[in-house]
Parts: sequence; structure tokens; C-alpha cells
Amino acid sequence: MSEQVRVLVVDDEDRIRRLLKMYLERENYRIEEASDGDQALSMALNNNYEVILLDLMMPGKDGIEVCRELREFKSTPVVMLTAKGEEANRVQGFEVGADDYIVKPFSPREVVLRVKAVLRRAKQSSEESAGGTPGDIITFPHLKIDNEAHRVIVDGKEIGLTPKEYDLLYYLAKSPDKVFDRESLLKEVWRYEFFGDLRTIDTHVKRLREKLHDVSEDAARMIVTVWGLGYKFEVPED
Repeated sequence: MSEQVRVLVVDDEDRIRRLLKMYLERENYRIEEASDGDQALSMALNNNYEVILLDLMMPGKDGIEVCRELREFKSTPVVMLTAKGEEANRVQGFEVGADDYIVKPFSPREVVLRVKAVLRRAKQSSEESAGGTPGDIITFPHLKIDNEAHRVIVDGKEIGLTPKEYDLLYYLAKSPDKVFDRESLLKEVWRYEFFGDLRTIDTHVKRLREKLHDVSEDAARMIVTVWGLGYKFEVPED
């Protein structure tokens, strides 16, 4: 018998935790709960969960800070739960490494579908590393991507990327000059099948460019916006 999927549900409202637990346990998931950010971070760092449902607004350490600190050590998929639906809050969640975003009030069935989709994407990413082959090393002027070690070197300096920033860079870089629309990137990098905000792509591209630009303007310019279409990776001519 396969092991149960472990899900950490984090919300300061007991009613929300009970509701999510009831629906997720119907899928035979093993549910553990945390009611505040400090407890959630401790549990997430000391246990191996397949996915974390994380409330944004909590007393003390909020969901943004929990996700930010978690991403320094682990790439566990995180789905943000929040009553705030404004774009700025979604962008902030994605910037610190959240994989998906659900606005309250939500349908519990939708949450279950989102969790299943995130689990599928995580499994596919671990098997395929966004379509790449373990051991691949891609080298360009100013930039080297080591897919086995998941390291990115810019002008001799290693830069820190979130798992999705890395996957996005690798996916673009392994097909230079090919234009990818946002829908394709959501499907292939995020593994979204029926959900997903296209602005997720723009947010991650912006953050990725900023991190590359901190070391090399030339490396940052390799990620090119193709207006009206999407993005491509362009290698500068000598």
C-alpha cells in the first residue's frame, strides 16, 4: 500500500481547518494542522509534507514570511489561502515562492482539485526537472545552468533562485530563440491544467531578471519579452 500524502493545513480559524481537513481526508490524505505562522514553519521544516495550504493573514508571523523562510530550506509546494484578492497580494505570494493562490471564500472541492493539480506538477517536476535531463549543463556567455545540481552561475557567481524561478529559466534556456506564450509556460513549468493566473509568469520573469541583473545586465537581457506573444531566451551574438 502506498504511503498517504501528507498535507499541512495552516489557518488561524479552526472552522477553516476543520472544513479543509474533512474534504482532504476523503481523498485519503493525512492531514496535520497548524494555527499560526511560527508553529507552521517549525512543522514544515521538521517534517516532509507533499503540499502546504497556508493562510496569508495570521497573528504574528504571516503566510508571506512563513513561505519566504521556508523557501530558504525547502521547495515543498505551497498553496496560499487568503481573503485578500488584490493583485498586489497575489504577486507578493508568488514572489516569495508560493505555487498557487486561492481567495476566500472558496469551494472546498476547488481546494481539493488545486491540491491534486499541485501534487501532479510536483511529481512531474521531480521526474522531469521541467523537461530536462539530470546532468545537463547549459553554458552561455555570462551564464551557466547546472541541471543536476540545480545551480545557476552568472559571471562566476552563484545566484539563489526559488524552485519555480529555476525551472522557468531552465525551460526557456534549453530552447534558445523559441517563443513561448504564457499559457504554454503555465502548462509546462507550473503544470497548470485548468487553473492558473497568467500574471504568475510575468511576476516570475520580473524577479528572475532582477536577480540576474544584480550580477550581470547581459545575462538579464537574455530573457526577452516578445510583445503580444510571451517570452524567449535569446543568446547575444559575439
